[in-house]
Amino acid sequence: MKTKTLLLVFFISGVLSAQVSFDAKVSKKQLGINERLRVDFTMNTDGDDFEPPSFENFTVVGGPSQSINNSWVNGVRSFSKSYSYFLAPKKRGKFTIGQATIEIGGETYKTLPIKITVTAAIDKPKDPNDPDYIASENIHLVAEVSKTNPFLNEAITVVYKLYVAQGTGVRNWREIDNPRYSDFWSQNIDLKGINNIQNGTYKGEDYRYVILRKTVLYPQKTGKLNIEPLSLDITVEVPSKRRDVFGRSFMNTVNRTVSSGNRTINVTSLPEKGKPENFSGAVGNFNFKVTSNKQTLKATEALELSVEVAGKGNLKLFRLPKPVLPSALEVYEPEHSENVQIRGSGMQGAISDTYTVVPNYQGSYPIPNVSFSYFDLKTKGYKTLTSERLIIEVNEGPVSANNSNNNTSIGIAENVINSNLNQFSSFKTTTRFEPIKTKPFFKSYLFWILLLTPFLIIPLTIFMVKNRMTRALDVAGNKIRKTNRLARKYLSAAKKSLGQKEQFYNALERALHNYLKSKLHLETSEFNKEKIEELLENKNVNSTTLKGFISLLTACELARYTPLSAVDMENDYSKAGEVISALDKQLN
Repeated sequence: MKTKTLLLVFFISGVLSAQVSFDAKVSKKQLGINERLRVDFTMNTDGDDFEPPSFENFTVVGGPSQSINNSWVNGVRSFSKSYSYFLAPKKRGKFTIGQATIEIGGETYKTLPIKITVTAAIDKPKDPNDPDYIASENIHLVAEVSKTNPFLNEAITVVYKLYVAQGTGVRNWREIDNPRYSDFWSQNIDLKGINNIQNGTYKGEDYRYVILRKTVLYPQKTGKLNIEPLSLDITVEVPSKRRDVFGRSFMNTVNRTVSSGNRTINVTSLPEKGKPENFSGAVGNFNFKVTSNKQTLKATEALELSVEVAGKGNLKLFRLPKPVLPSALEVYEPEHSENVQIRGSGMQGAISDTYTVVPNYQGSYPIPNVSFSYFDLKTKGYKTLTSERLIIEVNEGPVSANNSNNNTSIGIAENVINSNLNQFSSFKTTTRFEPIKTKPFFKSYLFWILLLTPFLIIPLTIFMVKNRMTRALDVAGNKIRKTNRLARKYLSAAKKSLGQKEQFYNALERALHNYLKSKLHLETSEFNKEKIEELLENKNVNSTTLKGFISLLTACELARYTPLSAVDMENDYSKAGEVISALDKQLN
């Protein structure tokens, strides 16, 4: 009886498990690259821990959306649950949508893989009733460039506007591809309070638009440069022909990808004719001055000498001139400060270098004129500004030998001559030599050292050989040690290259690269900021250290296009040491 009962239980459980279904269905198996694909994962029994496939060759533009259908007909329960995704292909080719998994009643169920073919873009019929066609005609993303033929280092503004036709709605949007301005110095403008809906026209028709992004660019190369597009995935609501009882149109919701398109500008080089020798790349309209906080002071008392440029232009992208001071004045490295605001028209404000100067002797010290040259965009020519000549009066303190009169010099010489008459009087003319006491060699320390050294060398040699063989077999450890040595080598190279921008940042980037290879086993092909950020977050690295490491990588990238001073390089080198030290403590 017991055996029959067990067999019945197994039979019923087998029948129930055979009734469980978990399937994947697609809206089409062949589609154009400009079309969307719908994938539904459906089950007839509720389950837990649903895991979709990776969709690695597609972009998920919608979903997952979940729907449940639970009904009773003639006492029989009917249940279905589905997860739906909307996908956009990334490229043409033949791809496979992998298996989804779910757990039902303690068992894991998987869907079958589905093969999808993506072809070239297809011409969609211009059906005025097709929601996709209506959305394509009523939604436009435009990049408006303030100037298409700027000079090198002249500010241009790119404004991204989303135009929406009357009667069409936008529920939300998501940026799926941000432009990378590789040939520009760039800065996004804060749009707080600006991105409200405004009325305008697009190709002569009335539209509403919203400003999504405003970016200031300073071209760092001449010739034709490409401004990459901004791409968005948008949920659009378009009217249909169906109406409710009040005559209002029902709205159809569709997802659409829009792009601003590539924009090309032609950057003109600055003229060579009339270019001053001290020109360091300043472009705009500026004022220049050199000031001192003290004109009269005592020896060893400090004063501050400030070199300042103010105005409108590429303030962050050129070097300030250095004053030439008398050698009797002790000058320290300048403190660089920036008070720059970046608006839609470009940079505006002031930058300065403040030098601490300490005189050592009394005297009158002239500070020569300092010149600063820039390219004026209004006159299309170069201008040179010269500061006023300053004189520093040092009233109290020691007097330099160079400032003494001739009589004093003669008196000093006489004293030197008189003092040298008996210059050999202190030499000793007698000696007190004593014989050196010697011991037999076999009783000396040297004898015992030479005797015992071989007995100490033999076990030490055996230990060293054994340790070397162990290290030789440790492939992973040798790789880590080698990478650590390379990291130290490149960090040392970076220190030696301080003051040489390209060599310094190349060496710094290689040092960071090799450090991560040793700690995270990160291969060269995986070296990108997104991968690094993900790995360090998984290692529970705190946000301050993570941001510091990513900012160093960003500095290495921007260094190719941004002029940087020796002070900036010193700061980045110190920051690299601090970040690596912090990572060592957190990754061990």
